[in-house]
Amino acid sequence: MTLDPKDLASSPEPDVREKQRGPVTLRRSSSVEATTTDQRLLDSRGPSDWVHTDPWRVMRIQAEFVEGFGALAELPRAVTVFGSARTPRDHPEYETGRRLGKALAEAGFASITGGGPGAMEAVNRGAQEAGGKSVGLGIELPFEQGLNPWVDLGVNFRYFFTRKTMFVKYSQAFICLPGGFGTLDELFEALTLVQTKKVTKFPVVLFGTEYWQGLYDWLRDSVAKSGKVGDKDLALLHLTDDIDDAVRVVEEAYKAWEDAH
Repeated sequence: MTLDPKDLASSPEPDVREKQRGPVTLRRSSSVEATTTDQRLLDSRGPSDWVHTDPWRVMRIQAEFVEGFGALAELPRAVTVFGSARTPRDHPEYETGRRLGKALAEAGFASITGGGPGAMEAVNRGAQEAGGKSVGLGIELPFEQGLNPWVDLGVNFRYFFTRKTMFVKYSQAFICLPGGFGTLDELFEALTLVQTKKVTKFPVVLFGTEYWQGLYDWLRDSVAKSGKVGDKDLALLHLTDDIDDAVRVVEEAYKAWEDAH
């Protein structure tokens, strides 16, 4: 189709009103805002829904990373321990967590948990009582209380992915006590990072063979047998019921990491 020059001459000029918003160029009336960023910042009478928009979330996510890095940068060598928030204090698993936190402290490792109650509290408690570093990385949830009273250094996060980064970045190993979806989520996140070599020399210990054996058997007999993972992937998991054995695995992996660096 050929346009007649007369039609071009008679066509209205396009709306080229333009406004710069940082690196973004806005044109035409539908895009150009009547107010400036400074005006909206300084005018307290406007709506507050701006704090829920995606650009602001990016800044809040960045702030969480900065806060986490700043708070944890000077941690000594550390182990992250996961476990159920629903473990009662009179349950044998609570005492196991307490003893584990103590053993890690005596071996010179800080204990990092999700900062909540149950098994997490037990580990933080054992670490603190033994004079070790007790760390809790909490998460904003609609149904769970804040950091347990045995956390010495605590950071609360809004976003799971920010918190997960801190668990991995500042740990030399994961130990999983019996737990639910949250523990399973962190377990498979760690396994994926190790399998894909995003992190190296990073042991994953499943503590409590009665609890974890069924999962391990399924991974071996269904997942590995069908070729979805290999034998070396299964070898990333270490099952044990012995605290000294768990700490030994952590220490050996840390020494291997030191030797490699």
